[in-house]
Amino acid sequence: MSGHSKWSTIKHKKGAEDAKRGKIFTRLGRDIMVAAREGGGSEETNNKLKLAIIKAKAANMPKDNIERAIKRGTGELEGGEMFEVTYEAYGVEGIAFVIEVLTDNKNRSLAQIKTTLNKNNGTLAASGAVTWQFDRKGYIVVNGGGADFDDFFMVAAEAGADDVVNEDDNLLVYTPLEAFAAVEHAITNAGYKVEEAELRWMPNTETEVDKSKALQNLRIHELLEELDDVQSVASNLAVTDEVLSAYEAS
Repeated sequence: MSGHSKWSTIKHKKGAEDAKRGKIFTRLGRDIMVAAREGGGSEETNNKLKLAIIKAKAANMPKDNIERAIKRGTGELEGGEMFEVTYEAYGVEGIAFVIEVLTDNKNRSLAQIKTTLNKNNGTLAASGAVTWQFDRKGYIVVNGGGADFDDFFMVAAEAGADDVVNEDDNLLVYTPLEAFAAVEHAITNAGYKVEEAELRWMPNTETEVDKSKALQNLRIHELLEELDDVQSVASNLAVTDEVLSAYEAS
């Protein structure tokens, strides 16, 4: 999991670049919309919505955009019908990908994913062909600046976390699916600032390929994540320090 925690940190940093391109506003708006649809439009009673709004404000998303997204989610405005779809794919050398999509047009999303895969030596897989290689787990990012790692680890572990990783002043917490809510609640109650909290697909085992093939798969990963409708991408690629260095230098 260590390689994937480093890859997650790189993607966390790349969020600022996404914001400059403006694409992140679309995704953040959809996150807010879905959170409001699922748990209501109040930040006080809907923690998922609260986190989505915090992320939107951090990206300097205009207040009007945030309010419209909430109203679409609660049904006060039209345009709130969204579909959550999971696609499965193979990259170079059979690396497995799970692609989560939130869209108002499934045909458009599927066409964009197929085009991206086909242009980069990847292929779409049948339903169930890939997900058996992954587990659904909780992923929580906490601002670790000034935090005592051992104290934080005990809070997370006692609530049911599987692992805690310290990466560049961020504390990355991994939890079983059934313990996700309890761990997030315990961390928040202990006074730590949660910056991200979501469910992710995590590989049971990672597959190592040579550096050039690994970089091709990371490129596929990056291109898929850049699609407006794609919310998250997971793979079973073993991300080594050598591959990460080469990727960051590219």
